[in-house]
Amino acid sequence: MSNQYFVRFGLPTLAAFAVLASVGTASAQTSTVIIAPSAPPAPRIETMPPPSAGSQVMSWQAGHWAWTGAAWSWEEGHYVQAPQPAAVWEPGHWEQQPTGGYVWVDGRWRG
Repeated sequence: MSNQYFVRFGLPTLAAFAVLASVGTASAQTSTVIIAPSAPPAPRIETMPPPSAGSQVMSWQAGHWAWTGAAWSWEEGHYVQAPQPAAVWEPGHWEQQPTGGYVWVDGRWRG
């Protein structure tokens, strides 16, 4: 979804409200675009627990603030199975938009 959608129809700027919209095509996996009206709070300090015994290649995905559409909610960090031993997790982040608001950019595996 582009910001031009909001301008074209004369709606208030993105900073005025949060929008949750599903986007995607039949051939691609559906993703959700999350737009928050303000910057998230500072990240919480988390203590990374040791991975469980006997686990294969596990990667810690740190917690982050999520926008619920009305307020910020903390999503706890957790371990996930890496898709391959050399894969490195690039964490998601909130990216400020030039027209206002913040968009969540999903984390992804690299390598």
